[in-house]
Amino acid sequence: MTKRFSFVPPGGGTNYDWAADHTFVKVSAADTGGHYTLMEDNLKAHFALGLHMHRHHAETFYILDGTIDFYIDGEWMSATPGTCIHIPPGVPHACVIAEGGEGGRMLMIYQPSGFDQFLAEMALMTEADFADPAKMQALNENYDIIQLGGVPER
Repeated sequence: MTKRFSFVPPGGGTNYDWAADHTFVKVSAADTGGHYTLMEDNLKAHFALGLHMHRHHAETFYILDGTIDFYIDGEWMSATPGTCIHIPPGVPHACVIAEGGEGGRMLMIYQPSGFDQFLAEMALMTEADFADPAKMQALNENYDIIQLGGVPER
């Protein structure tokens, strides 16, 4: 009999350790029939994610540790532990670790799912793939990530 549930212990789940963050997939697209993905994102001190949006996906962030500065729809705000942010489709956003911060940790829900599959594809890429603008644009478009620029000025 197959399991009808998943149990992921602390530090568990498929993980991707990048230069700026270490992400653990806690609930994957396969677990939810594509409805959503839940990840724990451990942001390193130099983490910065440029301005982007999603046409069809919503993101929800729940801050566990650290202070993370979010730029959402033209407004900067600091998110501390216990803060919950929901960003519906079509809303431009970016985020960085707050100045002087040593990192942060947050839960992220990506709905419908897909971000876990984006990370899995990126994990198979070479440095040459990352340096190829056409390849990166196609990957982003395939996963509803519309790049709008770098981190906005404060």
